[in-house]
Amino acid sequence: MAKTDKTSYPKEKIKILFLENISDRAVKNFQQHGYVHVEKISKALTEEQLMNAIKDVHILGIRSKTQITKNVLDAAKKLQAIGCFCIGVNQVDLDEATKNGVVVFNAPYSNTRSVAELVIGAAIMLIRRIPDKNKAAHEGIWMKESQGSYELRGKTIGIIGYGNIGSQVSVLSEALGLKVIFYDVETKLPLGNAEDAKSLKALLSKADIVTLHVPDNSQTRNLLGKVNLKHCKKGSILINYARGEVVDLEVLRKLILDGQIAGAAIDVFPIEPEKNGDHFRTPLQDCPNVLLTPHIGGSTEEAQQNIGEDVSLKLFNYLEKGITFGSQSIPALALPPQEGSHRILHIHNNVPGVLSEINTQLSKNKINILGQYLKTNEEIGYVVLDVDKQLSSQALKLLREVKETIKVRMLY
Repeated sequence: MAKTDKTSYPKEKIKILFLENISDRAVKNFQQHGYVHVEKISKALTEEQLMNAIKDVHILGIRSKTQITKNVLDAAKKLQAIGCFCIGVNQVDLDEATKNGVVVFNAPYSNTRSVAELVIGAAIMLIRRIPDKNKAAHEGIWMKESQGSYELRGKTIGIIGYGNIGSQVSVLSEALGLKVIFYDVETKLPLGNAEDAKSLKALLSKADIVTLHVPDNSQTRNLLGKVNLKHCKKGSILINYARGEVVDLEVLRKLILDGQIAGAAIDVFPIEPEKNGDHFRTPLQDCPNVLLTPHIGGSTEEAQQNIGEDVSLKLFNYLEKGITFGSQSIPALALPPQEGSHRILHIHNNVPGVLSEINTQLSKNKINILGQYLKTNEEIGYVVLDVDKQLSSQALKLLREVKETIKVRMLY
């Protein structure tokens, strides 16, 4: 039975748009919570298409292909929140989302296991040179040989980026008998017998298998390019299931053909097709002992269901309670319900005097504040106010007139 929690804005009027074939679990979750206008589209939309589609949308769900630009956000007059049903938020202009008071959520942990398992699987395939043997078998050539094929046990895996995925790869690797070394720009506690390599060069020179698990930013773009790839141990294999801009594929191709690197598994690329069936090119096509996959590291049924649950819950908590834990744009704030009151959410530019003006205006009009919560970051302030039910409409009107206000909403 659908939930019928009361909000100031009837649930049957809230419009939700899901793009990129987001898990049906998320759709069902919203419907079970009483939201009836849920539209699901299987593909990403262009900027122009999205600007037209988003005008009356309150909640937008996307994955990694849809680009949320300033133009899109400016067209989204009713947009309250964006749910990124994936790990990253690179596809969203977070500065503009923040300026527009739009809450952005993602699911940084939900597909961790899926990626980690595929990394281990790729390592086994490459170290046994399965891609070449598979290709030969499909071409009718019998290629039964042990030369150049090895066991994982006793080898060293170097993990670049020891976060959620990297640390799980570490645990799985050690269980298979690998020695684990890692490198991270931040100090991380090693799991099991893993060791900190201290430097990227040290890791590359020792690792038989190198796997990347880093974000896309100015520090990581071309992290493994002409300068660093030359430090790779001869005969090592490289796995990139992180971000497409992290590895220079032209340089990698040359090192594979020269025999310096024995193979690679690449799942992410600098330029990726917009939809299934589109033409795809990469410098690594036709290279020996190379596994190429179409950005499927987290594409399992389990991961997509977990992501659907995770992001849906965050969106519900914001829509129905004003909770912003997990937000990438608005300060994170959790708050208990206040009996006998109406709750108002106020998002404003973080400049001195706003909270004082809020309290002054309400006090001058004899509106009692039963509960108040404030959280700020460098740009945005987020205030939640519980006020007297009889005076909440007047309070809402006063709060809209406060200087530096970005967005005000009566929650219930």
